[in-house]
Amino acid sequence: MTGSPSRASATRVGATPAGRRRLRRAIAAAAVDLFVANGYETTTVDEIAAAAGVGRRTFFRYFDAKEDVLFANHDEIVAEMEQAFDAADPEQDPVVVACATVGLVLDFYAAELDVSLKRFALTRAVPSLRDKEVATVDRYQRVIAGYLRGRFEVRGDEMASLRAAVSAAAIAAANNHVLRRWLRDGGKGDVAASAAEAFALVRAAFADTGDGTVVAVMSSAAPLDEVVAKVGAALRGRH
Repeated sequence: MTGSPSRASATRVGATPAGRRRLRRAIAAAAVDLFVANGYETTTVDEIAAAAGVGRRTFFRYFDAKEDVLFANHDEIVAEMEQAFDAADPEQDPVVVACATVGLVLDFYAAELDVSLKRFALTRAVPSLRDKEVATVDRYQRVIAGYLRGRFEVRGDEMASLRAAVSAAAIAAANNHVLRRWLRDGGKGDVAASAAEAFALVRAAFADTGDGTVVAVMSSAAPLDEVVAKVGAALRGRH
């Protein structure tokens, strides 16, 4: 006996890397719709699989648990960030490179705005999902810090590890502020312009200008006005 046409089609789609990405996102989109309509806690894996037109085994081939569905594209984002860092010009200021590369996060959210808005609402309402989101943000920050540390070490910076951690925290804070404010506003406004403004502040504080270094320690969840205030105070102290 053969499977249903929809499941047979899903199997064919998953035969290539691009197809697997599409199927992974389709399962995620179906799950988000069910979470919004029926509630996160009451939605089952079987219901998600059925809505996506796949079997239970296929679901678990792509996700370890239903909470992972909301963050389906984060592995792709991390992989693309790592590729961008590997391909970056070693002569370019690493903080400038990191600010540009973290823009991939905004690109992914903007590409699937409807799903992003629903996911944002769910993470605000479900504590376990909010914790999962914090973990994913920490992962981005660690990837950024790893790249920066490597570049600073090549330049002979004796404080490479600390400088990388502080710079990465500022970049993550700026990105989080822009992204969350944009999602709270329903995806309205020019998020690219807001990001450019936020990262300009980070670059002004942490990029290598050749006239000294500013170090400002803050939480990756700090609001942008706090980031700006600390950076401004550090700059005034330097001059």
